[in-house]
Order: sequence, then C-alpha cells, then structure tokens
Amino acid sequence: MSWPPQYRSSKFRHVYGKAASKEKCYDCVPITHNVHDNHFCAVNPHFIAVVIECTGGGAFLVIPIHQTGKLDPHYPKICGHKGNVLDIKWNPFNDFVIASCSEDATVKIWDIPKHLLTRNITNPKKELLGHVRRVGLIEWHPTANNILFSSGYDYKIMVWNLDTKEAVISNPVKVLDAHKDVVLSMSFNTDGSLLATACRDRKIRLIDPRSGTVVQEASYKSHRVNKVLFLGNMKKLFSTGTSRWNNRQIALWDQNDLSVPLLEEDLDGSSGLLFPFYDSDTRMLYVVGKGDGNIRYYEISPEKPYLNYLMEYRSHLPQKGIGMMPKRGLEVSACEIFRFYKLIPTKSLIEPISMIVPRRSESYQEDIYPLTTGAQPALTAQEWLNGVNKGPLLVSLRPGSGAVNSSPQFLEPEPLLETTDLSKHQGQGGRVLLEDMKKPSEIEDSRKQLRVEEKLLKNRQRHLSDGFDIFECPPPKTENELLQMFYRQQEEIRRLRELVNQRDVQIKQLELELRNLCMDTGSY
Repeated sequence: MSWPPQYRSSKFRHVYGKAASKEKCYDCVPITHNVHDNHFCAVNPHFIAVVIECTGGGAFLVIPIHQTGKLDPHYPKICGHKGNVLDIKWNPFNDFVIASCSEDATVKIWDIPKHLLTRNITNPKKELLGHVRRVGLIEWHPTANNILFSSGYDYKIMVWNLDTKEAVISNPVKVLDAHKDVVLSMSFNTDGSLLATACRDRKIRLIDPRSGTVVQEASYKSHRVNKVLFLGNMKKLFSTGTSRWNNRQIALWDQNDLSVPLLEEDLDGSSGLLFPFYDSDTRMLYVVGKGDGNIRYYEISPEKPYLNYLMEYRSHLPQKGIGMMPKRGLEVSACEIFRFYKLIPTKSLIEPISMIVPRRSESYQEDIYPLTTGAQPALTAQEWLNGVNKGPLLVSLRPGSGAVNSSPQFLEPEPLLETTDLSKHQGQGGRVLLEDMKKPSEIEDSRKQLRVEEKLLKNRQRHLSDGFDIFECPPPKTENELLQMFYRQQEEIRRLRELVNQRDVQIKQLELELRNLCMDTGSY
C-alpha cells in the first residue's frame, strides 16, 4: 500500500518578497487621503501613475518608472477633473494612454507625452459623459482594443467604444443595468467574454458584457463580498470580503455553480479591505490587505484543496493602495515573477516590492516564465462588438526574443554562419561567397531586416536629446544615481568589447577556412 507524500512539490514554495532600497523608491509623493476602496496606483513598463491629494479638483501624477528618489514638489500633474479622482487604469495596449474617473461623474482619457512632462496637463484626449453620479471604477477590456468599462454610483456599468474621432462621447455602446446597488469590483475572464462583478447587495454576478444578461448569480448569505477576481482559464472565481462575525474572509467559487463556494476561509479580525491579484502564468494568488503591511500569497491547483498557502510578506508600514507591474516589465534576470508598488501615505513614499523565486543560476529560467500576455490587442473594438471572442496574444519574456513593450525595440543581429559549414560549399576558383551559400529568400529576408533596423534606428534617435535618452533613463539627480549610471555604462562597454572580440575570432576562423579551401582546390 502506497501512502501519499506529506509535502507538495512546487517550484514556488520558497518565493519571498524583497522591498526596494531607499534609492529605488519614490519619495515625497503627496498620496491621496481619499477613503474610497481602490488601488489609487497604476503601473506599466514606462510610467507609474498615482492619485494625489490636492485642492480645487482631482489630480494624479505620472512619473517615469526610472525616475526614483525625491520628487520635485512642483512636478507637473494631470489635473482636468473637477472632483476627486477615484480610479486610474493604463491602456493595456498603449503605454502612453491612461483613463481616469472621478466624483464629477466623468471618465477622461489622457495622452501622456513620450518626453518628460514640463507643465500640467488639463485637456484630455477624450471625455466620456453618461453617468449621472460619481464614477468609482473603470476597467479596460483584456483583448479588444479601445473598449472601456465604467461603473458609477448610479448602479450602471457603461461600455464605451473609443475608436471614434469625437473628443466628447455622450452615448455608450451598451449600458448594463443588472445591479440594484453600487458595484464594488469588476473582473474579466481571459478572453473578455464574461464579466464578474461584486455588488454592495452582497451578490456576485456573472454577466455577458455584450448582451447584459446575467449568466450566474451568487447570493451566499455568510460571505459579504467586496472584491471578486477571475482566476484565468481555471473556470473559478476568487472573492474577498467579510464573514457574519466581521472577520476578513476569502472564498473560491466554481464559475458554473455560484450557489455554494468551493472553499471558504477566515483570515483575521482586521477591518481593512483585501485586494486580490492573480498571476495566471504561475497560478499564484496574492492577497494584499489595506491598512496593514501584509501580502499573503497562495498557489492555485485545479484539484482539492484548490488553495495552497505559500508564505506571507510582512512589513510594519501600512499600505493605502497598491499597484502592479505587468509581466513584460519584470526583471527576468533576477527571477522576479511579480512586482507591487506599495503606497505609504504616512511616509509620502511609494515602495516597490519584488516577489522573487530563489535560483542560483543567472540564466533565463524558462520554467517560471511561460508565454505571457503581450502589448498587442487580439481584436479591434468593432470585432468584439460584433460577437468575436479571442484569447490574448502571447509573447516570450526571454531577452532578445522579440518586442514585448509598445515602444520601439532593437532587433538582434542574426548570428554568423558556423565555420564547419564552410567546407561543404565551394565556388569557382576556390572562392566562397556568403551570398552564394544562401538561398534567394534568405538574402531577401536579411535585406529586409537591415531596412527594419535602419528604420528603428531613426525612430530611436527621435527620443534622444544631445545623445542622451531622457525618456528611457532620466538624467541623474543625486551622486548615487550618477554612480549607478556610470557602472551600467561600464558594464555595457565591457559587454560590447566581448561581442567585438567574438566577432574577430569568428572572422579569423572564416579566413582560415577560406585559405584551406583555396589550398585544397590548388593541389587538385
């Protein structure tokens, strides 16, 4: 008789959280004191946006991701709202477009310039007018381009198509009015064909976002839901809320049967909200507590017990809100699988926290970085509105495998032919031409690649100011930043020298092979 093992094998058992050093934090940021239960922070590989405290309307900051350290008190703001900003979200397919909603009952779409901000931005690219009360939530569609969902205190969810030339849009393409109270949370499944909502009436609803019909509805009495989240393609929902005894509680649901949760667990007696985050690539679930410094993380499995507790990151500094970096912005060389940006209003500080898998090797770890969601939409807005469903386009995070950001990327040069292949090809008079060894299609492909590289180089030079890329890496402000930049440049110079030496060795090998071929043909 074979007994099952008492331990569970997992490559994420020893994941740990690592807070960034003081130099890599964002200091002197006037974080908002609004009591609304939202993240108040949005991150992409180029910028971090955070809602701030200000007078005379609502505003938020957009800071380049590399511009760490103390923030200038006169740093330009995005301040076009007449009321407090309640939520901000980056466009998943354009790192330079952000949406914001406010107590003034409007949703605004902003274009962020690629250069450093020099003045306040007050005029939005688009303004969405439809709600009659304040708008508390916004959410971009995960696969269709320019489709935005907004939820207000008028109990309605509105679907907006931004693929229009109008600067002011007053008519949404669809209004979902299935709720009888304020919507507290929205979440899409992987292809965006289903929308899960948590409402103040304590019910979880599964809605078809195009028709507005309610597919499933949960009215479980002992779990008062606050936030709900789709768990990727596992056909499960995860929710956070409170129990009958006001304990913080988590629950796991079957997407096809919301009558009773698969799992229900009380965490503690704190009063702060729990924000859930799910990484479908690693099947890891993170639960972040508002008002405390804890981040619990679990691993999801398709069979019982479904939820496997891993560890807990603890800090004495409480978080007001939290931001999350997309997978394409992580540092894969450090085995970083997730990154949070923690808002600490008591210190006016934004602190990055990296979740790291401990590995000895510094090479790319393919087992913890499967193909992930890229920055290209799978559908146009009109295709999705016509009823087409399609999963997200996936990309690899391996360095040099291709562009994963929405900004121009340099292509890696093709490797030279191996020297062992030269002896198989002989030309007239003992000469071997590289173009003679290639097929016509390969020659055409290489010429196309050269043209693409030249075009990308011209685009890249537009971002340069006096030979210095102020967008990718802003000018250093402190001596420590200057030293870090100097060390990075030295490392880049060393790497380029090694590359040149390798090319020299390959050239010498090719010359020797050609000389041997010439001597062989001469002896015959």
